[in-house]
Amino acid sequence: MEEETKKEPEKPEEKGWAEKAKKLIDKTDDFIDEKVDKIKKSKTYESVTGALDKAEDYVEDKIEEVKSGEAKEKLKSFAEKAEDEAKEKLSRAKEFGRKVAARTADKLDDLAENIRNKSKEDKEPEDPKDNPQT
Repeated sequence: MEEETKKEPEKPEEKGWAEKAKKLIDKTDDFIDEKVDKIKKSKTYESVTGALDKAEDYVEDKIEEVKSGEAKEKLKSFAEKAEDEAKEKLSRAKEFGRKVAARTADKLDDLAENIRNKSKEDKEPEDPKDNPQT
């Protein structure tokens, strides 16, 4: 009889333990589901989800561009535009340099002319009438 009494309590304990664990798991699952639903209904979750969707779409578009060769064409177009702009800027810089050089040359000519005029004034002979010593 002792053996029978020992065996009987063990089974209900095991069954009770398993039932308690199952109930605890169910409650935990329900709790998690409630919290997840609450989070999904929040504005923050909606905005983050929207931002992630936009980012995903953007990345997918860029991947498609790379795969289809559009990115290469865009880069080539960009390089051509940059080259055209660089040529335009270079020609403008050359033209500016020519104008500055011409202006500088004009100023130097004016200065040289002024110096020549002053030299001539200094070298002109004086009228004998103005100089009583001679």
